[in-house]
Amino acid sequence: MPIKRSLDQSNSPAAAKKTKSLVNSEQQKGENLEESLRPNSLAEYIGQSSLKQVLEVAIAAAKGREEPLDHLLLYGPPGLGKTTLSLILASQMGVNCRITTAPALERPRDITGLLLNLQPGDILFIDEIHRLNRVAEELLYPAMEDYRLDITIGKGQGARIRSLNLPKFTLVGATTKVGSLSSPLRDRFGLIQRLNYYEVPELIEIIERTAKLLQTPITNSAAYTVALRSRGTPRIANRLFKRVRDYAQVEQVNPISAELAIKALDILNIDPKGLDQSDRLFLQTIIEQFQGGPVGLEAVAAATGEDTKTIEEVYEPYLLKIGYINRTPRGRIVTKAAYTHLGI
Repeated sequence: MPIKRSLDQSNSPAAAKKTKSLVNSEQQKGENLEESLRPNSLAEYIGQSSLKQVLEVAIAAAKGREEPLDHLLLYGPPGLGKTTLSLILASQMGVNCRITTAPALERPRDITGLLLNLQPGDILFIDEIHRLNRVAEELLYPAMEDYRLDITIGKGQGARIRSLNLPKFTLVGATTKVGSLSSPLRDRFGLIQRLNYYEVPELIEIIERTAKLLQTPITNSAAYTVALRSRGTPRIANRLFKRVRDYAQVEQVNPISAELAIKALDILNIDPKGLDQSDRLFLQTIIEQFQGGPVGLEAVAAATGEDTKTIEEVYEPYLLKIGYINRTPRGRIVTKAAYTHLGI
């Protein structure tokens, strides 16, 4: 790890401890910064107006009945605010939010430990819930329906099931692949809601809010410049803004202007449509090596040196959204709009 090599030139325990402390400190600062940018209520949450209306009604109804919220499944592309929404729901319901990911729940005791530590009304947020293994998923069935945990004790013919009562809680699942969830799990959610890509005016509002929180003045035209290249995603908008802020600090420009924002984003190789070098390589490979398609996913992956999962989950969703590629039964095809954008 480069940071360790630069800070720790000896193998002494004291130096190693100092290095670990410095690394943890930097990680903590980053996490604290991200947390400070999160909205704390639905009123502060920008965008997803239809979803917010649904949640406002659900919260009011649950509070009126003095019951937990129904189990909620949030799906859509990454970076749109699923985790933030779960934290807001917990805040507005006055309960705790326990956050985990499906890959972290490999063994039965992982999910069992989480469920047994829940307090009445708590929200359990499971990210990438489509990646739950079969055992963890089956443990969730009675927990979601009857607030009951069934534990198998012993093996073979002597095995028996012990049932433990759980407090009423709300499971919030997040996924980018709602179709990959099994029907029994999907059907146990009382609310299933999609998060959509953000429009440019919404992203401008998010960027200006972030700039205010970070005490970094920015012009509206600069916020517009960053928003255009943010791929309709708040997470990317905030990430690009922070890189523009770095450039403004080095150049000693205040407030951030559109001209400076363009220079900073050009250095990052982010073009006006939000495409980076990898996106352009993906498109150019199909055009130059496969005559624009159709071409199979495996062939493109081999030609670009990327794995198929990265192409499907990182590159293609946005390229499909803006109409630069099409998926056909025969493979991927680059559209005329992409040729025009690339100047080919």
